[in-house]
Amino acid sequence: MAENIYNLSIEQRKKLQEEIIYFFKDERDEELGIIGADTILDFFLDVLGETIYNKALDDAKRMLMRAVENMESDYYALYKNVRGI
Repeated sequence: MAENIYNLSIEQRKKLQEEIIYFFKDERDEELGIIGADTILDFFLDVLGETIYNKALDDAKRMLMRAVENMESDYYALYKNVRGI
């Protein structure tokens, strides 16, 4: 098994391997074993992992910025209308 740099648990790796095996059987009518599935998993993690991780960080930042903007408008909505002051 390759180094687990993505901190996938054993259960997560096993589930992903099963999904890969199922995909190859269902979509390509090809038998694939655990070693083959693990190799494919490592390949895609190496090729796509950082890109997907960075995209997730960008998405999280956008969500956080929207939440902060909403919080600021909600904050000012709490102000009371003070006459003459």
